Amino acid sequence: MSSSSGQFRKVTTKTFMLMKEKGIKISALTSYDFLTSKLLDQAGIDLILVGDSLGNVFQGNETTLPVTMDEMIYHTKAVTRGVARAMVIVDMPFMSYQLSTDEAFRNAGRIMKETAAGGVKLEGGKRIADAVKKITDAGIPVMGHIGLMPQSIHQYGSYKERGTTQEEADEILSDALILEQSGAFSLVIEKVPSLLAKKVSEAVKIPTIGIGAGQNCDGQILVSSDMLGLNIEFKPRFVRHYLNLAKDIDNAVRKFIVDVKKQDFPSEKESY
Repeated sequence: MSSSSGQFRKVTTKTFMLMKEKGIKISALTSYDFLTSKLLDQAGIDLILVGDSLGNVFQGNETTLPVTMDEMIYHTKAVTRGVARAMVIVDMPFMSYQLSTDEAFRNAGRIMKETAAGGVKLEGGKRIADAVKKITDAGIPVMGHIGLMPQSIHQYGSYKERGTTQEEADEILSDALILEQSGAFSLVIEKVPSLLAKKVSEAVKIPTIGIGAGQNCDGQILVSSDMLGLNIEFKPRFVRHYLNLAKDIDNAVRKFIVDVKKQDFPSEKESY
């Protein structure tokens, strides 16, 4: 049994809790545009994340840090127009919630007011607990993000896995419990050892969604361009290429160029 079979007509925070209780894995992918979102939704994806990863795969930046609130809202508006069933969650970009609890609250409210999103996602644990509580107390669903946190990449110095030391593993588990207590409805766990992700998933009642965190989370998420093989140069261990769209696009463009040069396109039937 899967949620894509039509068991859940519209995915909500309640749906996620039911899926965890029933042992139904949550499927999640990123999207930043209308057409992709429509295709993902029609295929039965449970969660669409408008990730600040758009800074990497859409804008071509080395990190997610340059992404702005206006850009996240712009892309979210496009995404939600293509979605009827999946839950849409939006990354709050760097410096949109770190300055103060009130600033985080205002920006989360702006996202919900200006888009049709179902909630927001924040990176961090104990240090953002007050912001998470204030946002959720206002009725805005919050997804947490622990483990490797891309917005803190300069602090880490690399994208290596987190939670490999006992001290850091204990901190990640503590952050998960704090986020749950603060009102988060689910957690993304990124690039941690699978046994740690299992421990976290069993310790919290809310669903966990892994990326590079093994099989024991309540769901899995990937960046769509990675999964579809558009970004073939990026191949960490946790990415599976379900297609090789980069090659398919290259072949199609080359054929189009040849047809134009040979005057095979447009044909008489393709002309007015």
